[in-house]
Amino acid sequence: MAEPFFTKAQQKQVTDAITQAELNTSGEIRLHIEATCKEDVLDRAAFIFKKLEMHKTELRNGVLFYLSVEDHKLAILGDGGINAKVPKNFWHEIKDHLISQFGNGKYAEGISEGIIMAGEQLKQQFPHQTDDVNELSNEISYGKNMGENE
Repeated sequence: MAEPFFTKAQQKQVTDAITQAELNTSGEIRLHIEATCKEDVLDRAAFIFKKLEMHKTELRNGVLFYLSVEDHKLAILGDGGINAKVPKNFWHEIKDHLISQFGNGKYAEGISEGIIMAGEQLKQQFPHQTDDVNELSNEISYGKNMGENE
């Protein structure tokens, strides 16, 4: 089951990382965790991206970290506004870092560090604006009520 994957302290660590990453950028970051993913992980991440309405940010600068716990699948998906500006291999570098941390059993640390890495890149491309509004929740979302793959 996806929801108890992190302890309460680890959940706070991840949501604090999202908050910290978003302090310097207008970009929006979410983490979605599911137990299983029965399809291509990027297709599933794109489905969740849309379900969470991440494509509706003003500057199209949302980033989704998607994790399927039981299947050991991971995807990082940036919206069009971000992908047009970040280096081509940027998401792969973050994903490799996460996989390295996961291999050491450091799931919350890996996700948190990956989120901070994404925030640093977003800060360069989408700096925080004085009128910036937090457009998306910083809370972790889970596989329930997200479609056919629960």
